[in-house]
Amino acid sequence: MTMIGFFGFVAGFMVLLILLMTGRLIMGPTGADRAVALDAINTLVIGIMIVLAVHFESVVMVDVAIVYAGLSFVSTMFIARYIEERGK
Repeated sequence: MTMIGFFGFVAGFMVLLILLMTGRLIMGPTGADRAVALDAINTLVIGIMIVLAVHFESVVMVDVAIVYAGLSFVSTMFIARYIEERGK
């Protein structure tokens, strides 16, 4: 298998996982399940960004992935705080 085929396989597998997590995001019985699914989707998107950065040999895409990871973390914290406050 060539490297291009390998990167395509990895990116395709991650997209499949994102689709599965989207099902959990839509059908999750609780808000916490939906928050975890959204966080998992964000993590997979970051992974796809890194795979594409390696494939295209682009350092800028790694920087974008790092910024996206930071914003994803902050948004997850806000969602968790909202769920916690709503439960009181």
